[in-house]
Amino acid sequence: MTPDTPDPERTRERTDGAEARPEREQPPGWPGGGPPGWPGGLPVPAGTPVTAPGADPLAGHPGVVAQLPWASPETRRSAGRAVTTTLGVAALLTALGAPLGLLWVWAAPATPVRQTPAGAVYATTQPEQPIAADGWFSLLTLGFGVLAAIALWVLLRRRRGPAGLLAVTLGGLGAAVVAWQVGRRIGLSTFQRLAETAPPGTAFTKPVDLRAGGVDWFGPLPLPHGNLLLAAFGAAVTYTLLAGWSRWPSLRPEPEFDGGWPPPAPGFSSAPGDQPAR
Repeated sequence: MTPDTPDPERTRERTDGAEARPEREQPPGWPGGGPPGWPGGLPVPAGTPVTAPGADPLAGHPGVVAQLPWASPETRRSAGRAVTTTLGVAALLTALGAPLGLLWVWAAPATPVRQTPAGAVYATTQPEQPIAADGWFSLLTLGFGVLAAIALWVLLRRRRGPAGLLAVTLGGLGAAVVAWQVGRRIGLSTFQRLAETAPPGTAFTKPVDLRAGGVDWFGPLPLPHGNLLLAAFGAAVTYTLLAGWSRWPSLRPEPEFDGGWPPPAPGFSSAPGDQPAR
């Protein structure tokens, strides 16, 4: 190649003799190398934050943004239904804590007490009834959480997944708190009245209550502890095991291939040389 013939591969030289950098191809539709909407069509300087005006690569392309999965109306409606179902299931399980508390009062024995000049004291030095009340509450709430997880897994097949796990865990915790409050308040007013007004020597009973669980408050936030967490624990473990043993990757029943093929179209022949009937 002669010196008079321009070499396209040779680096361009400026008039001042300094070597210039090769020009880079610009994306189509980006005048001057800047994204759509960049002021004056100037190239985007290096190190420009992605939040700067015009630095968003999807700016100026509303059709692309509208086709994103999280931007579709169907996805937003599905997320809204999932949230509504989660809150509804949690509220329903919490309401079932009321009959659970009645069952606890019926199964757990009341503690006998005796009135003295100093106030009501236990009739025996080491009563077993308070321990039995904790034991019955633990068994009932743990069983409630397990049954709630199985029922939710079977009945709400289309909502299996993290939403179902969250719903049954919150519902189990709420049911345990409601059962505790309902059970401990049955007969509480009568006990308090007798403890204040009964003459010495009067024998009566103290209603059931928890000694191995309760709620602590950190400012406005409640923090349940002890056997109040057993219902949520049983529900979460059971639901997780059901998900781990599920035969479907999506956790939802899926159609299975039975090995059969659809019948051929009318006039179709698979023999070599045969032509389909017209």
